[in-house]
Parts: sequence; C-alpha cells; structure tokens
Amino acid sequence: MELKTSLNKLDDKVAQMADEMGQVVTQSQLSEVLLDFGNPIVRRDWLILNGQPVESDLAYKQIYASANDSVIIIDNYINLKTLSLVSNVTPNVKITILTSNTRNYLHKHEFEDFRREFPNINISLISDGGIFHDRYIIIDYCTDNEHFYHCGASSKDGGNKVMTISTVEDTELYHPIVDKALENPELELK
Repeated sequence: MELKTSLNKLDDKVAQMADEMGQVVTQSQLSEVLLDFGNPIVRRDWLILNGQPVESDLAYKQIYASANDSVIIIDNYINLKTLSLVSNVTPNVKITILTSNTRNYLHKHEFEDFRREFPNINISLISDGGIFHDRYIIIDYCTDNEHFYHCGASSKDGGNKVMTISTVEDTELYHPIVDKALENPELELK
C-alpha cells in the first residue's frame, strides 16, 4: 500500500512538472520509466562517450547477462577482450561468434586458453562469410526473449570514441541472413 501511495505522489509530481513544461506525461509512460529504474536489465539502448571504456564494458556485460538461451555476436574485430566480456554469462547459454577475425586480433592459443579456463562456457567461432560490416549482438535467437542490438563499435574498442548500442526493432528482416550465416563453417584461428 505504501508503494502505491508513493507511486501516486510521484506520478502527481511528474504530471505537475510536465504541465509546467507544456508536455503531457501519462501514467503508463511513468510506469514504464519506473520499471526501467527498478530493473536495469530492461535497458535497451546506450550512448557511450569518448573515454568511457568501463561504461562500454558494463553495457556489453549487461547485454550478455540478459541471455537465457544463447548469445550470437557478429563482429569482425574480436580479441581476447571480446571473450572476457562473455565470461560471466549464465551457465548453459550457448555463445556463437560470427567473425572473419579481421587483422587476426584473436589468436588460436588465446581461444584455447579461454576454453580451458572457462570449460563451462559453450562457445564457438563461425566464419561470417565476409558479408557483415556492422556489429550485432543477438540475445536468445528465435525465442520469446529475442533481442537484437546494433553496436557502433567492436566491444574491444568500446569507449575509445563516442558510440551507440541500440535495439533493432524489426528483427524478422535479419533472420534469413543470420540463419544462413549460422550454417557457415567453423572459423580456423592462427
């Protein structure tokens, strides 16, 4: 009962402020905002500023932690940092990285060391077939919890310059492309 009273008071204050600014805020809009504050995993978009690599790492980790079934990372510029950011995923979440490993930032021995150190992480590298320019993260592909993120920078470079991670709304457009890419062969690291 106290929470309801507090929410009603907060709703009234926000409505008063909105009226003073000449805008209308509905109770349902306010409820959405309050739910976002109460559950940080709900966040779907990030603006990472120049010089905020820690903020970037936290954003990527938060996205990966939201997965219940799978994480698909599409990124041509992966390295050991890419792997370390997924090291805290929930057990039994399958991780697939679609990449061409441009410039060979990730080496075979680093990947093998990671797999030995984190044997409970189900991770595989698949060739992206050279068709992707942009970077994406797909959480729980083809499930009710599916979320696509478009990433303005590789996770290894996040926070070095201004970048955005944003939600992709019309995910069905991507399914045929991702389905085909997931059939590509395993990536051979050097």
